[in-house]
Amino acid sequence: MNITEKILAKASGKDDIHPGEIIEVNIDLAMTHDGTSPPTIKTFRKVADKVWDREKIVIVFDHNIPANTIGSSEFQKVTRKFAKEQGIKNIYTHGEGICHQVLPEKGFVKPGDVIVGADSHTCTYGAFGAFATGVGATDMAIVFATGQTWFMVPETYKIDIEGNLQRYVTAKDVILDIIGKIGSYGATYKALEFFGETVDSMDVSGRMTICNMAVEMGAKNGIMEPNRAVLDYLKTRGVDNSKLVRSDKDSNYEKEYLFDVNNLEPQIASPHNVDNVNPISKVEGTSIDQAFIGSCTNGRLEDLRIASEILEGRKVHSDVRLIVVPASMQIYSDAIKEGIIDIFIDSGAIVCNPGCGPCLGAHMGVLGSEEVCISTTNRNFIGRMGDPNSKIYLANPAVVAYSSIYGEIKNPRE
Repeated sequence: MNITEKILAKASGKDDIHPGEIIEVNIDLAMTHDGTSPPTIKTFRKVADKVWDREKIVIVFDHNIPANTIGSSEFQKVTRKFAKEQGIKNIYTHGEGICHQVLPEKGFVKPGDVIVGADSHTCTYGAFGAFATGVGATDMAIVFATGQTWFMVPETYKIDIEGNLQRYVTAKDVILDIIGKIGSYGATYKALEFFGETVDSMDVSGRMTICNMAVEMGAKNGIMEPNRAVLDYLKTRGVDNSKLVRSDKDSNYEKEYLFDVNNLEPQIASPHNVDNVNPISKVEGTSIDQAFIGSCTNGRLEDLRIASEILEGRKVHSDVRLIVVPASMQIYSDAIKEGIIDIFIDSGAIVCNPGCGPCLGAHMGVLGSEEVCISTTNRNFIGRMGDPNSKIYLANPAVVAYSSIYGEIKNPRE
């Protein structure tokens, strides 16, 4: 069996499982945020009085933090009350950061675990060798009540990534290239297992970026066998690796893909689909109104570093709003200590508190009609960041930073 099948088999109490089989699994960790907690709570109250395990539930306020509307304030109020009633201690309400960054940082994510989150980008945790996937509020309510859910065992695609990335070409470009070739529906309900020398040598940040965007192909989960960088990261957070799982050498895969990244240039996903991907040379010169660096895809310290390297000593174009949102308070603090935040401020950027920010078009950077944004986020759907007549281009942090200086999409490799 491959890594996904092994994890699900153990969680279902079986020695052997097969793609297409319906199984009931025990959940190791469940996560909701300020946007998905209230509907989960509403359904939970219809079926149970007490959560199955208050230690295995984590709640993070990140989508609208601090609250920017009466509605979001009420959502957070309901969630705080529920957590207090149920004795849920693992609740982060003071801007600690985006859930998908906070959970690994706080040591909640462990190799071999089954993790569900009421957010589609829960697949990020596959970077740590966990089976992680998003579920709806109704399913999450049943998890809160019973600690179990059901899955159909997914078929698995093997994604082999080989080669060395050139300067200012990042993991974001790798996953955009993959999405462009497989398509936004090309891996629906599949497990994507990422292999290869590129993945083996990649840092934790890059691996999280790749697994984060597996869902943009419709995948059930994205997953990687932990490398040394991951194991070291987990060790610093006191995480036990005893459940570490690896695929058998003779594992079966429904499809196998090979991607050579040696000559890969920065990739851009143009409006209005994530699979509308082209090399940057095809879209250079496109005027922009806003640039955003952040999100659960590219708001990590490594992303801020590469952006600050480009912005140091330069100024953001007078017609552009550059918004920077660190993915967590820990990252924000580290960026301050390294002088990165000073560089952003000196360049004319707006630095906001950790959270999802403009990514979902709800807070701190909503786009107006006909405005164009180049963003490090994971989605560029119609209306995703504001007005339905706005346009979003997805890119890596170096491209976003460089473009913000010139007021148009521009390649930092020049």
